[in-house]
Amino acid sequence: MAMGSGTGQGIPSLTVRMAKASNPRGTTAMWMRDRLDELFTDDDFADWYPADGRRGLSPARLAMVSVLQYAEDLTDRQAAEAVRCRPDWKYCLGLALDDPGFDHSVLCELRDRMAQTTVRTGCSP
Repeated sequence: MAMGSGTGQGIPSLTVRMAKASNPRGTTAMWMRDRLDELFTDDDFADWYPADGRRGLSPARLAMVSVLQYAEDLTDRQAAEAVRCRPDWKYCLGLALDDPGFDHSVLCELRDRMAQTTVRTGCSP
């Protein structure tokens, strides 16, 4: 599967309105987007994915999901559900409110790629 794309895009206006209406003081996820936008870019993960093949999910978005997951102490299933259901997470990820999210197994696949890259390069995780 080829690397997807999705970073560097604005947040859909309806997502912004809904996230701010439901969380007027903001949340950790919203704070992260507002202050750490593009902490990860897809270019950071370019060596992890083949250049050809079917387009996949944005690895930068998946990395941000992993950070949110860790911050909230969620399982992979819970994190995938948060992407589907929570407007503050959609805000953080720059997703439309009707974005269907992804299967929870992609988070494990991202961690596997990270582990393989770490072993190949000799870097510590």
